[in-house]
Amino acid sequence: MDAIVQVVRCFEDPDIHHLAGSIDPIRDIETVSTELVLADLEAVHQRLEKIARDARRGDRQALAEETALTRLQRHLNAGNPALLLDRTPEERVVAGNFFLLTDKPTIFACNVKESELARQDGNPRVQEVRDYVKRHLACEAVVISAQIESDLSDLSPGEAKEFLKELGVEESGVGQLIRATYHLLGLRTFFTASEKEVRAWTIHAGDTAPKAAGVVHSDFERGFIKAETVAHDDLMKCGSIAAAREQGLYRMEGKEYVVQDGDVMLFKFNV
Repeated sequence: MDAIVQVVRCFEDPDIHHLAGSIDPIRDIETVSTELVLADLEAVHQRLEKIARDARRGDRQALAEETALTRLQRHLNAGNPALLLDRTPEERVVAGNFFLLTDKPTIFACNVKESELARQDGNPRVQEVRDYVKRHLACEAVVISAQIESDLSDLSPGEAKEFLKELGVEESGVGQLIRATYHLLGLRTFFTASEKEVRAWTIHAGDTAPKAAGVVHSDFERGFIKAETVAHDDLMKCGSIAAAREQGLYRMEGKEYVVQDGDVMLFKFNV
């Protein structure tokens, strides 16, 4: 996996039983976090036992690995996720071989009642989660309603939009969760459009125009000349490419251009 999403219950409902008997999202987060830390500790402990003999013989690679893992073991023993340990690039390579659960970037999804999504900031449990994960786990939290997502799955796009409007929200929580997860992983989205279809493409933050072109087709990157570009929001406000061009918002970008989230692009190439 690339990341972990923890869904945390932040609503009361007597008809939906909680295993712990009460609603306490911070307790639930700490319980799951402890389980993940213990799982990582077991993986580190097993590896240390496996390389102990080579380390005692003075094997250079085993000694380096032992040093890195021993430091990581102390950090985990204190109840801290591996992600928060300041490590050298070499130590990160060592830890990367074990796919530690607490070394994965994490985002928290606060699950609220259908009626609470539009006024999520007024839910004290949501605020507790936001504050806690920011201070203790260096990550963020978004708000969703699993009930709303379940209802939306049975509706057409038009009906879904009307349903959300009646609830007083512009988009479902999953839309926010997807964007937050993309940014957590350092991903960005750009668009290509024609008369027949519009396509969304995923790239990494910092990718240049030729790199983005290569996601569409390798020939586009190999023979890249330039990219005609307009920001999605600008295009929506203008209503057309022609109007965006008239207002100076439609521009030509070269090989050094770093693609921005939401760019609408037309690639020119020659092979």
